[in-house]
Amino acid sequence: MLKKIPPILSPELMKVLMQMGHGDEIVIADGNFPSASHNAQVIDCSGHGALELLEAILEFFPLDTYSDDQAVLMQVVAGDEANQPEIWEDYHQSLQASPEYAGKLTHIDRFDFYDRTKEAFAVIQTSETALYANLLLKKGVVN
Repeated sequence: MLKKIPPILSPELMKVLMQMGHGDEIVIADGNFPSASHNAQVIDCSGHGALELLEAILEFFPLDTYSDDQAVLMQVVAGDEANQPEIWEDYHQSLQASPEYAGKLTHIDRFDFYDRTKEAFAVIQTSETALYANLLLKKGVVN
């Protein structure tokens, strides 16, 4: 154990966050997301919600200030009953605590999100039950 690292951040997750470089992406995946079939490096954070993990990660993780899509959500599929999931506003509020946050969440098509996940550095698999709670973050530089 180390001081001031929230226990929700496992040693495996901290190691991955440390290994990531500028421009690398990581996905916080909800409980329905097909993580294992979309990325070889899946960090199991079962039992935790996506929002609480995001808030803990943002204590250590700088967002990419050079990118227009530093935080990316999967769009709601056309015809799905979920309009704008409430968790998106929660994400936006939490991201505002990051000094690098540009103030906007990018939305991309489901299959484009899957493609980005395949290229991501890692996926954090949560037990989040909210629909469309998948969030991709692009790492910036530590100043």
